[in-house]
Amino acid sequence: MGKNKKQRNQHQNQRNRKDASYYLEDNEQQSYPLTQPPNLSDQEQDSDDNNEDQNPSTDNNNISNNNDDDGTHLPSKFSLYQQSVQSPKGDISYLQKFFLTYVGGRAPLHLQEDFCGTALLSTEWLRSDSRRTSIGLDLDVEALDYCMENNVNKIGADISSRIFLYHGNVLQPQEAKLVKSNLQNIMHNATLEENENGSEPVTNYEALPSRDIVCAFNYSCCCLHTRHELVSYFKNALQALSKKGGIFVMDLYGGTSSECELRMQRKFPNFTYTWEQAGFDIVQRKTRISLHYTLHKHQNKKLRHAFSYSWRLWSLPEIKDCLEEAGFRSVHFWIRQMPDSENIKSIQGFGDGKDIKYEEVTSFQQQDSWNAYIVGVS
Repeated sequence: MGKNKKQRNQHQNQRNRKDASYYLEDNEQQSYPLTQPPNLSDQEQDSDDNNEDQNPSTDNNNISNNNDDDGTHLPSKFSLYQQSVQSPKGDISYLQKFFLTYVGGRAPLHLQEDFCGTALLSTEWLRSDSRRTSIGLDLDVEALDYCMENNVNKIGADISSRIFLYHGNVLQPQEAKLVKSNLQNIMHNATLEENENGSEPVTNYEALPSRDIVCAFNYSCCCLHTRHELVSYFKNALQALSKKGGIFVMDLYGGTSSECELRMQRKFPNFTYTWEQAGFDIVQRKTRISLHYTLHKHQNKKLRHAFSYSWRLWSLPEIKDCLEEAGFRSVHFWIRQMPDSENIKSIQGFGDGKDIKYEEVTSFQQQDSWNAYIVGVS
């Protein structure tokens, strides 16, 4: 059984690496898989190896993350990612605020999470309202498989029946394949045959309820390297939104420190998380990001390049122009300043900037580091 599952995973991973090339230009190497990038907006990090003796911290927002490090088995890189990067409750709080601010009139019920990775956000979305549904779409079948086994299958049948995970390309969502709710990770075409009554089944991607919110977090839109790709994706997001009104939300980071080599760390009870930005091409505005982990319970074993990405760092005006070209009625920026990269080493734990709120702005002076939510209103 274990051998067969391993063979299936190897075959699926090979297919995933090939599919991930859709997000890369022709001359890009395919060694940078498309799994969820890090979201620095919900964390403060230490920036030097000498800081590894700081007191460990925990994040109350991540209580739903699965920590499979029992000290005897190596933890999954996806578990490490969820603990070190994601804060779904915070994101959901802002999603609800944005929807009520720019749409209103009803509660947002239907969420689509593009570039969803392990779909932790989609899973958390379902908990607070029994009417909610969520859709996750990602190219990384290994991440989706982790989600099924560690997130979806542990929230109860009544909740898990309201999430739909698709393996596919956000640039071609109509070709995505449904991931069935079982541990075997069986794939079925999203364009399923009609049922006996002649109506389309709910598992058809295009037949699912229109979304109130579509989001692309963890800087995922930086995986799209050309303006054509970005506009095409935004058009797909707009098409998925409800005709009664909806929002698309993405995040972006920037600042003077984002356009140079950068290495930052953050210590957790069982591991140290390192973000590495290996230079910045000012002509193509491209960079390569790697996430590394040092496992404290395993003789400080290093998990190098657990996740790596080839990113095109977009500017806020470029994003606004592309959203408007795609057909969004209005675009809004919510920004918060982040700690300076040179001073971040003096910040203990999660730091003083953790509780700094995002504020809507129409202008913002350049800083060493900032983070933004960008909201497109349909």
